[in-house]
Amino acid sequence: MAVYTNVSDEALAEFLTHYDLGKVVSFKGIAGGVENTNYLLQTEAGSYILTLYEKRVAEADLPFFIGLMDHLASRGFTCPLPIRNRAGEALGRLEGRPAAIISFLEGMEVSHPTADYCRLAGQTMARLHLTAQDFDIQRVNALAPAGWPPLVESAVGEADTVEAGMAELITSELAYAQQNWPTDIPSGVIHADMFKDNVFFLDGALSGVIDFYFACNDYLAYDLAVGINAWCFDDELQFDAERCAAMIAGYQEIRQLEPAEQDALPVLARGAALRFLLTRVNDWLNVPPGALVVPHDPKAFSARLRFFKSATPSTFGLSTSGTS
Repeated sequence: MAVYTNVSDEALAEFLTHYDLGKVVSFKGIAGGVENTNYLLQTEAGSYILTLYEKRVAEADLPFFIGLMDHLASRGFTCPLPIRNRAGEALGRLEGRPAAIISFLEGMEVSHPTADYCRLAGQTMARLHLTAQDFDIQRVNALAPAGWPPLVESAVGEADTVEAGMAELITSELAYAQQNWPTDIPSGVIHADMFKDNVFFLDGALSGVIDFYFACNDYLAYDLAVGINAWCFDDELQFDAERCAAMIAGYQEIRQLEPAEQDALPVLARGAALRFLLTRVNDWLNVPPGALVVPHDPKAFSARLRFFKSATPSTFGLSTSGTS
C-alpha cells in the first residue's frame, strides 16, 4: 500500500454520498507497499480501506479482483469484502482514478514468523487455491516470464548502480527461466503476492489475507514458490529450512503437491525471486516525485535469487523423484 494521489476533503465527501457509511471520523494515508493509493477510512459505520487504483493495476482487471474477493468471502475464506454503494456497485471514481472501499480486516502482520506461522500460511494458501477453483473469471498473470523482458530492459541500464553485478544477474536469469519454466503442472487462481504483510494474525491464529491485486491464473506451485521467497528467509537473508518445510507441510495438509510440482519447485522459486527483483529494482529507480511510498530494497531479492540458483528439490525437503 502507498499514497500516490492526494484526496481532497471535498472529493472524499462527494464520493461517500453514494454510500451508507455515515460521516467521516478520520482519514489517513497508508505509506506501506508500492502499488496503489490507500487510505485508512473511519466513518460512523466502522473502519475501511479506501483504495485508488493506479500504476500496474489495469482498470480492465478490477472486476476480477473485486469478484475474487466476493467469491472467496462468500465461501468462508477470510479476506476483505468490497463495500457496495447504493447502486450496488463496488467500483467508483475518485480524483480521476478507479476507486473502491474495502472492509477492514482485523489482525496484524508477523514480522518474524516461526515455523508454526509458516505452516498456517501454507494451509491458508492451499485453502485459497481450492476455494477459488470454481471462480469463473480468468486473468492472465502479466508478471509471468513472458512479462519479464520489458522489466529487464527497463532496469538493466541502471541495475549496477543498485548493486554490482545485478544487470548480468537479471539478464542471465531471464534466459534461464525462459529455457526451463515448466509447461504442464496444475494451475488455477493464485494470490501471487502472499507476503507477510498481506497475511494477518490475531491471538496466534491466522485472521485473513489481504491485497489481491496481483491475483491471477497461473501455476498453483508458483504461488507456493512466492510464499517460500517471502516467508523463509531471516533478517540476514539466510534461508530458513525449518520455516520452508513447515510451509510446504501446511500446504500439503490441505492440497497435496503432485510429483511434477515438487520437481518444478526449484525453478519456480528461482523465477519468483527474479520476478520480485525486477519489479523492486524498477520501483527503486523510479519513485514518483512527492509520492508517499517507501520502495522495497531490491537487494533482498538478488540475495534470494543467488541462493535459489543452486537449489534442488532437497533444498525444500523434497526428493528429486517428487516424493517427500
